[in-house]
Amino acid sequence: MALSQLQIRHFRNIETASLTPAGGLNLIYGANGSGKTSVLEAIWYLSLGRSFRTHLAPRVIQHEQPQFTLFGRLEQGDRLGIQRPREGDNDVRINGERPRRLAELAARMPLQLISPESFSLLLDGPKARREFIDWGAFHTDPQFLGVWSRYRRLLKQRNQLLRQPGAARQISVWDTQTAHYGEWLTRLRSNWVNSLNGALKGIMEPFLPDVPIRVSFSQGWDVKTPLEQLLSHNLERDIQLGYTVSGPHKADLRLRVNKLPAQDALSRGQLKLLVCALKIAQGRVLSQQQQRGCLYLVDDLASELDHGRRTLLLEQLQHTGSQVFVTAIEPEQLAMVPWGRKFHVEHGRITEQTD
Repeated sequence: MALSQLQIRHFRNIETASLTPAGGLNLIYGANGSGKTSVLEAIWYLSLGRSFRTHLAPRVIQHEQPQFTLFGRLEQGDRLGIQRPREGDNDVRINGERPRRLAELAARMPLQLISPESFSLLLDGPKARREFIDWGAFHTDPQFLGVWSRYRRLLKQRNQLLRQPGAARQISVWDTQTAHYGEWLTRLRSNWVNSLNGALKGIMEPFLPDVPIRVSFSQGWDVKTPLEQLLSHNLERDIQLGYTVSGPHKADLRLRVNKLPAQDALSRGQLKLLVCALKIAQGRVLSQQQQRGCLYLVDDLASELDHGRRTLLLEQLQHTGSQVFVTAIEPEQLAMVPWGRKFHVEHGRITEQTD
């Protein structure tokens, strides 16, 4: 899976651009504020229908323009398009047709983002790590999206009932379904984390040699207790609090070095490499289980890692055989690998460079 063509119009400071990326490594370079990250953001938006920089979609539309338009053609022939006006929602097309779900975009073009903000995966709360788990389960198991959506709807309904008078009698009727889909969701997540552990073994050695990283899945409640029994036992407390305390919505990915949390045992530089290894492992699991790759977006690599670690990461990304887009200020900062294509960005204008 790779982008063979990308067209951007009125997105951020990019008035119009057309790129024909290489199937391997692509370098996007230019001064700060030139629009490098906007190219990665456009690719991300084309896959997920949203930005990784803001939740306010009108902010990505070029100044004084009524809308932006993104178009991408994938190697296997799929055509993805999004148009977003200042007022209204995304107009999404896949091969000229409106998809039933936005998730169909993500399924066509799996992405991994490595940026300064992505290191919050280890430093922030469990929400980001649940999303990390769910990315893998979504892309490797076709049942996941339906099960995840059903559990979320049941949980939302349960939380609403908890705040109503006489909640106990109504909730007990629904808890069998909530538990059924919650335990199903948990099995899918657990299966993926087990696969991730297998892929990590071969990746961690070059990234963090002699550092015993152990990755485990915390399902969100005591593994010895069936979920329906837990929901029944905690019902009075849940009613008092007005929400469901325990369950799959509290799941987490735990990373430890010996007996310490990774964020306490590793240096900041080591944590950055651990995040990179986790994201590469995700793509490897996808490739092994689905025979398709994922696309990597690496933003501002030079400012995050020293020369040796930059070289290591780029070599590992190259070994995945995936399409990779990397941004940098100067191409000399990342001259250690053979680039498929280089694109220079200046004031929102993008030109392909030939050596």
